[in-house]
Amino acid sequence: MKMRVRIATVLFACCFIGAAQAGIFDDDEARKAILDLRQQIDSVRKESQSLIAGETLRTTEENAQLRRSLLDLQNQIESLRSDQAKIRGQYEELSRSVSELQRQQKDAVQGMDDRLRKMEPTSVTVDGREFLADPTEKRDFESALAVFRKGDFAAAQVAFFDFIRRYGQSGYVPSANFWLGNARYATRDYKEAVLNFRALLAQVPDHLRAPESVLSIANCQLELKDNKAAKKTLEDLLKAYPQSEAAAAAKERLARLK
Repeated sequence: MKMRVRIATVLFACCFIGAAQAGIFDDDEARKAILDLRQQIDSVRKESQSLIAGETLRTTEENAQLRRSLLDLQNQIESLRSDQAKIRGQYEELSRSVSELQRQQKDAVQGMDDRLRKMEPTSVTVDGREFLADPTEKRDFESALAVFRKGDFAAAQVAFFDFIRRYGQSGYVPSANFWLGNARYATRDYKEAVLNFRALLAQVPDHLRAPESVLSIANCQLELKDNKAAKKTLEDLLKAYPQSEAAAAAKERLARLK
């Protein structure tokens, strides 16, 4: 504001000087006044130029500082974006890892459940008797029975004998004794066959195969030429299991022995 007042004053003075030069001042004093005014005008001009230069420099520096600040801010924004992208990538990778671990854990648990389920006893029914058996018992018994049904009686003897030895408390043992006795009968090992049939009767007298086992004992005795013992066995069969199919066969054999 002061600079503007000074400039206005100098301009007014210039106008006054011009008027004076037109006819008022003609002496040295007027010339001196004109010189003073010119010096003031030069001084004002220089001061104005200096102020303008200073203001321009300050504005330039402020603009440069502002540009630097904007550049720094832009760099920070880019850095934040880069960090954000990196964090997002790490999060996605972590999510994939967690999902994979969860899948592996689920598969491991499922696999363990399957293995445990295969080892758990299951309910089976053989020759009318229901009991719990381990999968290995079931597998080994069925394997031995398959050998018998193929007609390989020698191998069936080994399989059933080994089964009874390994699974002495198994619910399969009475049936295993029955089939072992039949395998021995087929190979004419009648004395050992009798032991197996009697083992079944001792273990489970009301077993579904009991009447057939008594009849098989009588057949073994007949093969051993012990007709007296065979007759007694057949009579016991008729008394113990009169309604069985084996009893009907026993009547026929008794009729032939008389």
